Amino acid sequence: MNEKVLSLSEHLTEAEKSRQGVEPLTSLIPDLSMKQAYHIQLTNIQNKVTAGDSIIGKKIGLTSKAMQDLLGVSEPDYGHLLNSMQIDNKGSVPRKKVMQPKVEGEIAFILKEDLKGPDVTTEDVQRATDYIVSALEIVDSRISDWKITLADTIADNASSGLFVTGGEKINIKDIDLQNEEMVFYKNGEKVNGGKGSAALGDPAYCVAWLANKLYEYNMTLKSGEIILSGALSKAVDAAPGDTFKASFSTLGEVEVSFI
Repeated sequence: MNEKVLSLSEHLTEAEKSRQGVEPLTSLIPDLSMKQAYHIQLTNIQNKVTAGDSIIGKKIGLTSKAMQDLLGVSEPDYGHLLNSMQIDNKGSVPRKKVMQPKVEGEIAFILKEDLKGPDVTTEDVQRATDYIVSALEIVDSRISDWKITLADTIADNASSGLFVTGGEKINIKDIDLQNEEMVFYKNGEKVNGGKGSAALGDPAYCVAWLANKLYEYNMTLKSGEIILSGALSKAVDAAPGDTFKASFSTLGEVEVSFI
């Protein structure tokens, strides 16, 4: 294994174990490439799988034009969802499970067929989707104070933390993904909102992008996987005592609390 990749993967692992943020990887190695960053991510995911965890899906990040402009990129990124990252709808998150969490509302796809790049289309995604559900992603960072560049967030599993999916399973033919509206609440008060088109114009397009991106790393989206397609509005800071709820026009509600 490349010594640089191994060293930086251990840097992030130690941060997660100690629950103490670390300096950005790009401060240690300024020329860290996206390809190297994805290999760091894959190294840490494989270590967790070897230790007994399991991959149950993927998440897509940087799906808003504003976030892409902020980091100076023109495409999203992705991370892995592990079994240990899933929280029940209306469940609670202990403080020890997160470091500097933020919460955002998303639309999730559950697949019934594999999706393999390089030429996956939105029509392929629609055909391969078993159903759609509402979701909350709890993004988190092992980098102190969220001082991240694109390479930092990719290496850090796309700043993944935890996630929650709602209980209403909707057939993809019964929902207008682009116009699906979401209202996002913190402690009972509306803080923002958005609709499906906020995710690069169409959440299904985001899933197609992911399937094609994974082809570069010889990976395939698998039947049964959960795919978080991207935030529909700005992520909101979370602290113990906070409760978050996303209410969707078709997909119903999904909720989580922090204790």
